Amino acid sequence: MGGDGTSWVDLLDPTTEEIAAAAGVRLGERELALLVGTGEPRPILFGAGDHALGAFVVPVAVKDEDRVYYQEVDIVLSSDLALTVRRTPADGEPFDPTELKEACQDVPPSKVAFHLADIVAERYLDLIDDLNEEIDEVEDSLEEDSAMGDVHQRLSGLRHDVLHIRQTLSPTRDAVHRVVDGRVDSEAPGLLDEHEVTLFSDVYDKLLRANDALELSRDLVAGVRDFHQSKVAQSQNEVVQRLTAIASILLFPTFVVGVYGQNFDVLPELHWHYGYAFSWAVIILSTVAQLAFFRRKKWL
Repeated sequence: MGGDGTSWVDLLDPTTEEIAAAAGVRLGERELALLVGTGEPRPILFGAGDHALGAFVVPVAVKDEDRVYYQEVDIVLSSDLALTVRRTPADGEPFDPTELKEACQDVPPSKVAFHLADIVAERYLDLIDDLNEEIDEVEDSLEEDSAMGDVHQRLSGLRHDVLHIRQTLSPTRDAVHRVVDGRVDSEAPGLLDEHEVTLFSDVYDKLLRANDALELSRDLVAGVRDFHQSKVAQSQNEVVQRLTAIASILLFPTFVVGVYGQNFDVLPELHWHYGYAFSWAVIILSTVAQLAFFRRKKWL
C-alpha cells in the first residue's frame, strides 16, 4: 500500500524475503531480525548509513475487557522510500494504518516516520487517560461493600498495566530523543532536515507529558491501594469490636451460672425461694446494660 504521491510501502506480517525486496536498501542480519520480530519488540530508532530503522509498539486499550495489548509497527526510512512493517499480535488486531495514510498524503518519506511517532505518542496519552478513568472507577467502587471482593484483583491488574506501559513508554521516549539530540542524523546523514527534527521535538514533548502522567497514575494506584487496605483494616476492626462485645456480654452470665453451679452445701441464696429468679434478673439486667453500652459506642 502507498499514499498518493508518497513513496511509502506498507507490509503486514511479511517474510524476511518480502522485507528485503521492498526495503529499497540493503539490510543487515540484525536489522532483518528486528523487522521479522520474535515477540514484543523494544522500541528503538537508529540510523545505519543510507537509511534509518525504527521499532514502535502502539498501545491499545480494550475497555470492555479491562486489558491492554500492543501492536508492533516497524519502519525502514531512506531518502526516497518509507517502509512500514506491521505485525499481528497474538491477543488482538494489527495496527490500522488508515490514520497514518490520511496524514501522509503528498509528504516525503521522512514525514511518515514523524507521523507514525506522533500517532504512537497520542495513543499513549489516550491510554493513560483511560487508565485514570479506570482508577477513578475502582476508587468509587471502594465505597460499595458489595464491590470489595474484586477490588484487589482490579488493583493488581492496574498495577501490572502501569508497569507494562512504563516498560514500553520509556524506550519510546528515548528512541525519539535520539532524533531530537541529533544522534540519528549523525548515524544516517541527510534523512531528516531541521524542520523535521523540530517536529520530532513536539513528539518528544508529548511522550514526556505521557511519562509524567503515568507517574501520576502510578501514585493514584498506590493511593487507591492504601485506601483499600485501610478499608479492609477498618472492616476487620469492626468485626473484632463485635466479637469483643459478644464475648463481654456472655462473660457475666457465664460467671453467674458458674458461681451458682458450684457443688457446695452452703451457698448464699442456695435455699432462697427467689434465688432462681434473682439469678435470672442479674443476668438479664447485666446483659441489657452491656447491650446499651456497646450500642452507644457503636460496637454493635
